[in-house]
Amino acid sequence: MAESLYLGIDLGGTKIAAGVVSVGGEVRGFARAATPAREGVEVVVRAMAGVAREAARGAGVSVKRLAGGGVGAPGPIDSVAGLVVSSPNLPGWRDVALGRLLGRSLGLKLSLENDANLAGLAEYRFGAGRGCSPLYYLTVSTGIGGALLLDGKLVVGARGAAGEVGHLVLVPDGPLCGCGNRGCLEALASGTAVARRAREAVRRSVVSMLTERFAARPSRITAAVVADFARQGDPEAQRILAEAMEHLGRGVAGVVNLLNPERIVIGGGLSSLGPLLFDPVRRAVARYANDLASESVSVVEAELGSRSGLLGAAALAMP
Repeated sequence: MAESLYLGIDLGGTKIAAGVVSVGGEVRGFARAATPAREGVEVVVRAMAGVAREAARGAGVSVKRLAGGGVGAPGPIDSVAGLVVSSPNLPGWRDVALGRLLGRSLGLKLSLENDANLAGLAEYRFGAGRGCSPLYYLTVSTGIGGALLLDGKLVVGARGAAGEVGHLVLVPDGPLCGCGNRGCLEALASGTAVARRAREAVRRSVVSMLTERFAARPSRITAAVVADFARQGDPEAQRILAEAMEHLGRGVAGVVNLLNPERIVIGGGLSSLGPLLFDPVRRAVARYANDLASESVSVVEAELGSRSGLLGAAALAMP
């Protein structure tokens, strides 16, 4: 009997990645291309179909011979109705039935899910959350997203919006979030938030290594830059990062109290901060979560990196 292989497609604002994946999580064929984001839905769907076919050729199979597949996209997803509700990096996208459109083009049934949910599913099946239940996955990058899994099944809620810890309001009069509210965890602890705080400090001429280096170009400061200067001992960079990670830790502690997960897996770009992120988050969980829940949870770094999205998309179709 031929081995069952599955298609996973990860759509981002700047790139499309596709992989043909075995049940064990091995990527047999891979392809990627730039996202023609400003050219409209039809052009993006055609580009996705082309990348999918290239990945299948790399695996030595026809797309139509695959056992199934999935597609992940950023932004609000109504996974129940199968719609990309909107996407900040895909102009003009509103209630797009992406799974159906792409599936029709490829001749393959495809399920649609939010990219953070798919990363969480991938970590459960193939990565740092393997076999853990409940499992909560948190991505901390440009924004903050989350996914909840019970016995390996995604809990998506009534309209596919469950698990979004990034939009818990922690500081009601805090900084404006992209969702329109103020003081969301995302506005306090994401990579975007860290970079914003550092730029504000430089514009106020706060004495620091950051100001010395970026006084003329504060717009070039990123969260990675802040972390680098914090490691070099800059007190202002350390303060900004510590405050952000304290907020993140309180948000994670709230998840622990609410869900009593066995494991929390943290991925996304800021997970590469290592102890600068994980130490304060673990301390906050120990301090703010109740004893029973905090003693039974482990907080660990994600394992799958940039391929978690396509692995999770493929896993949507797996038995």
